[in-house]
Amino acid sequence: MIVKKPPPSQALQIDFDLRQLEIFQKVVDLGSFSKAGEAVFLAQASVSERIANLENMVGVRLLDRLGRCVVPTRAGELLYKHAIALLDAKRAAVMEMQDFLGTKQGEVRVGGSTIPGEYILPKVIGLFVTKHPLITISLTVADSDEIENRVLAGDFELAVIGRKSGNRNLLSHKLWEDELSLVVSAQHRWAGKKEISVQEMADEPFVSRERGSGTLRTLDEHLRRAGLKGVDALRVVARLGTSTAVKEGVKAGVGVSILSAIAVETELKAGILKSLRVKNLQMARHFYLIKDKRRSESPLCRAFIDFLLPASKGTPDIHNHN
Repeated sequence: MIVKKPPPSQALQIDFDLRQLEIFQKVVDLGSFSKAGEAVFLAQASVSERIANLENMVGVRLLDRLGRCVVPTRAGELLYKHAIALLDAKRAAVMEMQDFLGTKQGEVRVGGSTIPGEYILPKVIGLFVTKHPLITISLTVADSDEIENRVLAGDFELAVIGRKSGNRNLLSHKLWEDELSLVVSAQHRWAGKKEISVQEMADEPFVSRERGSGTLRTLDEHLRRAGLKGVDALRVVARLGTSTAVKEGVKAGVGVSILSAIAVETELKAGILKSLRVKNLQMARHFYLIKDKRRSESPLCRAFIDFLLPASKGTPDIHNHN
């Protein structure tokens, strides 16, 4: 890629447009011209051409290719910081104009880790869009680690995950409380018991969530407090990607597991699964709203946050919206 430099006698006129910045931001976020092309609906060749034009317009190389990965140069890092601010300002301006004209509409991209994404947020979104029928909430569900990384990459304006984030660029706000409990199939020999010891659980075949799961991380912390070597002390026979898959494994007799009370509520009521206490192991946690504090929020995003965080309570209770 050749960047043309202006003659020494000619003053450099730096210029760019928002579409170029949008493409540039996607290349940096995704580390790839082809992935950025998919995200902005352009062919890879068109993305490369737009980036080359942008580099010519600012007079400096903005991106370096390191093998298959594309990374910003120091000049690229500087422009990237301003690109985020300018594109956020554009989105905010569009939303505010729509709000002024009484046409609050558009899309809010939201991420959710497995439990809130599958069992809580769909209901919340349904209640929200009843009040705001012109706003679309686009929800993506993945494990907590992936959701957190994608908030930082700008894929989501906000997200709800199963733990408090330790990243200094993310704001975390406590939401709903969740209880984790040991679940077994109705045919398991423990189905008639109310309580077992930590060591009994550690010796039993265990169906685990995947690494990166907020549920798994919470379990690991509680087991370490109980004097065990975290989840490494468990006899894991299967690692599954979602709570739904774990439930099916438990129902099929693959092993026992620790799951959110929210996730197994229906199966417990139907008698398909049984819940037991683990002696001296009280496993409570909270879900957290997270957002990137470096990015300004759109009015639509603010409206959804205000729905989640009633000012009078600070912590929402979705059951009170019925």
